Amino acid sequence: MRMRELEAGTMADLLALIAGHARLERGGSVPIAAITSDSRKVGPGTLFVAVPGTKADGARFIPDALAKGAAAVLMEPTGAPPDMDVPLVFSLDVRRSLALAAARLHPRQPQTIVAVTGTAGKTSVAEFVRQIWAHLGIPAAYMGTLGLIAPGESSYGGLTSPDPVDLHATLDRLAGAGITHMALEASSHGLDQRRLEGVRLAAGGFTNLGRDHLDYHPTVEAYFHAKLRLFTELMPDGAPAIAALDAPYGATTLAFARTRGLPTFAIGATGDLKVTEVVAEGTSQRIRFADRPEILLPLVGRFQADNALLAASLVAAGGVPLDDALSALPHLKGVPGRLERIGHDPARPVFVDYAHKPEALETVLDTLRAATAGRLIALFGCGGDRDRGKRPLMGAIAAAKADVVIVTDDNPRSEDPSAIRAEILAAAPGALEIGAREEAIRAGVAMMGAGDVLLVAGKGHETGQIIGDRTYPFSDTAAVLAALGEVGA
Repeated sequence: MRMRELEAGTMADLLALIAGHARLERGGSVPIAAITSDSRKVGPGTLFVAVPGTKADGARFIPDALAKGAAAVLMEPTGAPPDMDVPLVFSLDVRRSLALAAARLHPRQPQTIVAVTGTAGKTSVAEFVRQIWAHLGIPAAYMGTLGLIAPGESSYGGLTSPDPVDLHATLDRLAGAGITHMALEASSHGLDQRRLEGVRLAAGGFTNLGRDHLDYHPTVEAYFHAKLRLFTELMPDGAPAIAALDAPYGATTLAFARTRGLPTFAIGATGDLKVTEVVAEGTSQRIRFADRPEILLPLVGRFQADNALLAASLVAAGGVPLDDALSALPHLKGVPGRLERIGHDPARPVFVDYAHKPEALETVLDTLRAATAGRLIALFGCGGDRDRGKRPLMGAIAAAKADVVIVTDDNPRSEDPSAIRAEILAAAPGALEIGAREEAIRAGVAMMGAGDVLLVAGKGHETGQIIGDRTYPFSDTAAVLAALGEVGA
């Protein structure tokens, strides 16, 4: 990044921005060309932010940053400040300071940005928001689990909520390219780690809450409160909070938002958007309202109707008339890896879905059960180095909801894959165990008979499988297509 004009990036500017929780410990104001918390990315003129991490303390890398030409260092207060010749700033909230400083160095943002949080549905809602805007002729982009989707570009990303420096640099670049509207996913990790600080939000949506990320959050309650930060701390005064009244924790989220003083918009029979009925029609759904024309949504699953209605409501909160937003729903396309039908053989319907949480797996299996004349076959695994408590829960759900269960590997990471499978199998008596995921998918497709439906769950859109400390190329979609080819489908 080239050196910006002095007034756009001096230590004095950044200190003024984060006043109240940071102060200059030593040194004076210097020009700042870039900011990073990764010592490997430090160059001359860089502000190095020593972020205290769960695995490594960023303060350990201060000598490396100084050797590479860091212009200043920002860190938590210490009893004995490190010896250095560059300005040193202490912050009470280093992660927040990092994000706000990144916003200062990358000041441009799309004029309308909405964010969505919750356990399941974030990706679909945020991408539906982008699709609705695009259908209405509005230059829009999406950023989240799928990566970045914008006019003329699409790139896969590894984090639902990216590093704040990358996030603000991307927002600045998109705004400069004429993107006026943006939909963001807000993960619990991203909210807890202050990655979205400095983003100027117009509205926020909440999908639902279930069990997830308990390897990071100590309790479900702590997990919920991390997500609540979007509404209780991050959104500005006057920005609407939106949720469905019958979604788990939806009404509670709106209550927190109202207590904060935010306007709220509720979806449901007694809400602001009065939905009276959602009726399945083949692979589509007819949505009926109390006071407006019905809509035919070309997606399967009641949860997708909930996602689409939340997306339309977020678009309306961003300034588009609600009826215009709703009129775009018949034109929505499914999100990759979200109950995505793979192949074209009507005799072998195979669906790939990202469901990797108990509630999500249960929802998808219930949805497919209604469309299954024969056997419902469920194939899934659980990730390593993640919440172990959900493994027997998902095994029990699959055993109760599916006719045939195949337990395979997901992303085992550093754990023994067979040990992960054993924890699932303990709650799924009679399930088949096929560790190699590609082999398991071949077996699932091969056993399909008339009227059977196969669900391949857990990885969705992902294009890699993490084994040990390496990521190997792997796609459920590609594996399914290859298996269908082997049986002549």
